[in-house]
Amino acid sequence: MVRVLSVGGSIVVPQQPDEAFLRDFAAHIRRWLSVSAERKLILVVGGGGPARMYQQAYKNITDNTPSNDEADWIGIMATRLNAQLLKAIFSDICPNPVVYDPTAVELFSGQILIAAGWKPGFSTDNDAVLLAERFSAKQVINLSNIEKVYTDDPKKNPDAKPIDSISWEQFIRLVGTEWVPGKNVPFDPVASLRAQKAGIQVICAGGTDLNNLDNILNGCPFKGTTIG
Repeated sequence: MVRVLSVGGSIVVPQQPDEAFLRDFAAHIRRWLSVSAERKLILVVGGGGPARMYQQAYKNITDNTPSNDEADWIGIMATRLNAQLLKAIFSDICPNPVVYDPTAVELFSGQILIAAGWKPGFSTDNDAVLLAERFSAKQVINLSNIEKVYTDDPKKNPDAKPIDSISWEQFIRLVGTEWVPGKNVPFDPVASLRAQKAGIQVICAGGTDLNNLDNILNGCPFKGTTIG
């Protein structure tokens, strides 16, 4: 039984590592895994605050004429540092090195596999979908700093409504099909197209509500948006 979590960097490292969250997150994950040795979890982590900070510095220095590939590589390096932190936290049950290329990974021997950014053109959400395909997982749990997908950006539009369930076609109409480094969407457009094609369902939920994460992992009612 392999489950895939795409963990937003914004909840792991909003500006600096959130130690209180990471401690609680590790406890919840270990508790879920302890039920059975057959339970396995893939954690794919994003770049968070450091990625955006470094990308912004690059944009400022180049007078807002940056290369998307260079900006992506900056974000990718931030994901790799965050992933290495998670690997260290779970080192006793994560013997494999951090995965950089989701298409080249072999079977993993521990209960946890940690993955980071791969290459420019998409976010770590796409890596999560690729790993779900590789290990025959039919679902990706996407944890971020939003509890649900909305009909529009609720920070800009007070009339935006939360969505409990949405088809891939409708979701892709919401977020578009193009990736821009640092783009702030509930789920990466490139990853969305791939998940739609592969028939993979995505659950978007708030990452800091760990009891809600327990409910998702255990197949209980949860707060979030189901896509697909």
